[in-house]
Amino acid sequence: MRIRTRPVVALGAALVTASALLSPMASARDDDRSPAADPSGGGLSATIRYTEYGIPHIRADGYAGLGFGTGWAQAADQVCTLAEGYVTVRGERSRYFGADGDPGGELSSATTNLASDQYFRGVRRAGTVERLYKQSAPLGMSRESKELARGFAAGYNAWLKQNRITDPACAKADWVRPTTTLDQARLTYAVAVLGGEGRGVDGIVGATPPAADTTRRAPDARRAAAAARDLVSPDGNADMGSNAVAFHGSTTANGRGLLIGNPHYPWHGARRFWQSQQTIPGELNASGGSLIGTPVINVGFNGQVAWSHTVATGVPFNVHELTLDPADPTAYLVDGKRERMTRRTVTVPVRDSPPVTRTQYWTRFGPVVTSLGGQLPLPWTKTTAYALNDPNSRNLRVGEANLRFGQARSTQGVLRALRSTQGLPWVNTVAADRHGNSLYTQSQVLPRLTDDLVGRCSTALGKATYPAAGVAVLDGSRAQCALGTDKDAIQPGIFGPSRMPTLVNAPYAENSNDSPWLSNADRPLTGYERVFGTIGTQRSMRTRGAIEDVAAMAERGGLTVKDLQRQQFSNRAPTGDLAAADVARACAALPPGAARTTDGKAVDVTEACRVIKSWDRTMDTSSRGALLFDRFWRALTAKVPGAQLWKVPFSAADPVRTPNTLDTGVPGFATALADTVAELTAARIPLDARLGEHQFVVRNGKRLPIHGGTESLGVWNKIEPRWNAAGGGYTEVAHGSSHIQAVGWDDSSCPKARTLLSYSQSSNPNSPHYRDQTQLYSEERWVTSRFCEKDIRSAPGLKVVKVRRR
Repeated sequence: MRIRTRPVVALGAALVTASALLSPMASARDDDRSPAADPSGGGLSATIRYTEYGIPHIRADGYAGLGFGTGWAQAADQVCTLAEGYVTVRGERSRYFGADGDPGGELSSATTNLASDQYFRGVRRAGTVERLYKQSAPLGMSRESKELARGFAAGYNAWLKQNRITDPACAKADWVRPTTTLDQARLTYAVAVLGGEGRGVDGIVGATPPAADTTRRAPDARRAAAAARDLVSPDGNADMGSNAVAFHGSTTANGRGLLIGNPHYPWHGARRFWQSQQTIPGELNASGGSLIGTPVINVGFNGQVAWSHTVATGVPFNVHELTLDPADPTAYLVDGKRERMTRRTVTVPVRDSPPVTRTQYWTRFGPVVTSLGGQLPLPWTKTTAYALNDPNSRNLRVGEANLRFGQARSTQGVLRALRSTQGLPWVNTVAADRHGNSLYTQSQVLPRLTDDLVGRCSTALGKATYPAAGVAVLDGSRAQCALGTDKDAIQPGIFGPSRMPTLVNAPYAENSNDSPWLSNADRPLTGYERVFGTIGTQRSMRTRGAIEDVAAMAERGGLTVKDLQRQQFSNRAPTGDLAAADVARACAALPPGAARTTDGKAVDVTEACRVIKSWDRTMDTSSRGALLFDRFWRALTAKVPGAQLWKVPFSAADPVRTPNTLDTGVPGFATALADTVAELTAARIPLDARLGEHQFVVRNGKRLPIHGGTESLGVWNKIEPRWNAAGGGYTEVAHGSSHIQAVGWDDSSCPKARTLLSYSQSSNPNSPHYRDQTQLYSEERWVTSRFCEKDIRSAPGLKVVKVRRR
């Protein structure tokens, strides 16, 4: 599964005078009441040392101070993004940006600000985060995590108080206000439920009981199965994915492990990464990328071990089908006993309009929901309703594992961290260490849906959706259909660590957002429940290409960090290797006038045949034919179902090389060619144009060519650009390669790491670090990580900032 949301919208609106920024309203009183304090007895403090490209190395004496320095440094680079995130989780978007505005899809799938506010205000009204925050570890957050959150909020507030905002996205905006520890925890909660309640927000806040004269039909099982498959599919327009591979010491030049992490995340908004090093002497020393608003390193490394995450195929929710009381559609039956739904009435203030009040309906299983992600309809009829169970709505342990990874000294330490915290909601973990060990594990919070339970308790709808997509719909009228609990599970109703698909010390362990099955093609993982993902099914083109590449690397051996860097920017298009020659031959064989556009216009495709034939099968910026094939492939796959594209079908006995052999005789082939030639001609783009001339971003008025390619081409260095024919082609990147790291070790105590943050540290166009690493990315250059003290101190232009709470 890959998390699917919607395009990002620009920040803005509601600008007022600068005096509003320092208003005492909404001050962080809960921070002030905390007994934890800096050991000096004064305010919290940290030392931030900035090296090249604005990368902060944050040092403090304790977790609260480390959080303080991290919150300060993140605010300096991303204040507008952070501020908008706090507005979202406080349920105040309608107040500042209007009820009908687009919330951007960053923290939920809500399609309007009003829907977003109804959901997050409902969470606040129920005291959900407050209740979870009070829990102690292991079920709740650890003391260290709470101190980090407290310090982060205080650091953000201190930066606001002591600095002037120069980012035009929120300079002088009245919605930029001090935050609280609880708001920081609410951001964590929003991230945790992205794959469950977060994808059902519209269906939760819009659920209303049927009126007496209303007729609503039950969902069609066949269509629902297709919708569920689309909802959780690893293909399509999901905006978060990733690649990661760990190489065992038996494949490397010096017997030590290697890891490359290549997360594919949005280039704009709240799910950007931000780069730092966090140090508490003698306690923690980790470097890497953090999602904005996160006080820990999410993907990174220390002196002993490196780790990365990929979005997993496990479905982190399930649905319960309710049998309603015939006399009352807001009551349901369990073993014949009547239970009333809980009403959660929420009022949302709206800019320039009266407040809006709506009621949500909650059950013992979770909220009543009438749709998921906009794809899967679950209508509330007079006899049936559907309730959503999201175990991550009871989980604030999201950052615990990553915090413990920073303290780990091996891949076994990473596994112990996962087993003791059990908090990662929707990702796999891939890791390698200096001792030569490799690891892949799908250790995520999933509802305990065994295939046996689902077989006994699926409704007619669930019998269609579970095999197709892993989306279970259980009979909510029978208590025996409740989810059980594994003995080693921290939280009731989830799988324990012993059930997690795990691969230890294989020559390579790779994941590109497919199920665990082929994490190593020679050592396939089997035996896990369907909710984790499929076994023996077709892999994505990106997975197939990745396995081909890394398996060959492992077999060749003698690998170094430079090999990881070459793999990242090889920009090979596996689809091109499979299909381009067939396309060129079939194109050249078309009779005159046979290539006609969708509207029937004859197009001469002769030049297109030549260009595709000579294309080098890469998505490098200098590649001629890459853009033409990219646009053709998009046109073809939009017209032809995937099952009809290939002459040789998928075979589980040869999963990396099948399906293959493009069927160029399929209806729509010639039309796709004609449409593509007509499209590029109308846009005045030469068919043999270099990719970088028409796939680029503009930063501070300078055009930066962007290499990489889309999901269906199978490119490891994934880039999902936005097409703008009038603007010259692909003129911005929606999502793709983000915080990239290639990590190894030698006999020294310092890791040998190369990193790159594709979109740079700051989203403020007035920052010197708004485009500098994007320039590096464009040129396929890397940042040499400064991890050890001697390297930090010798950095050219080293800037040391001591920050404190006044």
